[in-house]
Amino acid sequence: MIVFAASDKGGTGRSVTSANVAFRRALAGDDVAYVDFDFGSPTAAAVFDVPAATGGVEAGGLHSYLLGKVTEPVRLDVWAQTEHEVLRDRPTGSGSLTLLPGDRGGGEFAVGKEAVNRCADLFLRLNAEFDVVVVDLSAGRSYAMDMALEVTSRPELRGVGSRWLVYHRWTRQHVIAASGLVFGDRGILAGGVARGHDEDDLANRIGFVRAAVPDPEAPPWSLVPPAQSAWMRKCDQDLSELAAERGVGYSRVVGVVPLEPVLQWREQLITDEDVLSSRVANMETLQALKDLAAALDDEDAWGPA
Repeated sequence: MIVFAASDKGGTGRSVTSANVAFRRALAGDDVAYVDFDFGSPTAAAVFDVPAATGGVEAGGLHSYLLGKVTEPVRLDVWAQTEHEVLRDRPTGSGSLTLLPGDRGGGEFAVGKEAVNRCADLFLRLNAEFDVVVVDLSAGRSYAMDMALEVTSRPELRGVGSRWLVYHRWTRQHVIAASGLVFGDRGILAGGVARGHDEDDLANRIGFVRAAVPDPEAPPWSLVPPAQSAWMRKCDQDLSELAAERGVGYSRVVGVVPLEPVLQWREQLITDEDVLSSRVANMETLQALKDLAAALDDEDAWGPA
């Protein structure tokens, strides 16, 4: 399965949440690859605490591979190379967790035929080798998104299972932006159809993830003064109505991640120890990440709204 992580805006929690989903799947025994297609800012290694690739690698990364400078991109074994104290000893029963980083300072680049061919070959090989391949795309209507749509429209990849996770924060601007990224004139659906995708099939592979969502009914928000509490509840209701109007309503949501201080301040993997031992992270966040990781296999979570 190939999982494309997309967002129209930066700061949605796309990369940190996707990294946690990859981590959860690996803990469950899947062999997982995390592919950093955020060409303008390949910083996923920071979430995994892999210092060898923070900000990308010096050479041989995904930029180098797609541009034909190397025959195989760099692969990093997260379990072996992380500096995260809890992960240094690979958890019993876990699958592999492999990071394919971008090149430091690589930047966005136009999608040519040869780059598309190399990308198609890479996706096919990774899909055959790993149970789950998470591809973290650049924010917005990027070259990375164009490449993903172009490659997955090819006959040789049409039989490969895929999902599209579209991330947004729980604000008016982000709801509108996420809707535009999928349903807009140059969005995922229009771009996919133009490249030969079946619109209904592609639509059924797209789910929305609401990130950094405050719960007005839970502390600390439920402890604010009555007037502020009523205002927050009204905002939450207005956002729900806006999301439904824009096609981003709850029936199309495959995950809701609460507002979590650990993810806001440090953008890291959340381990069971963070919740149960040190208690720096919240159980609700851990459960939300587990649920999102499990939802990738849940056919009832996908399909027509």
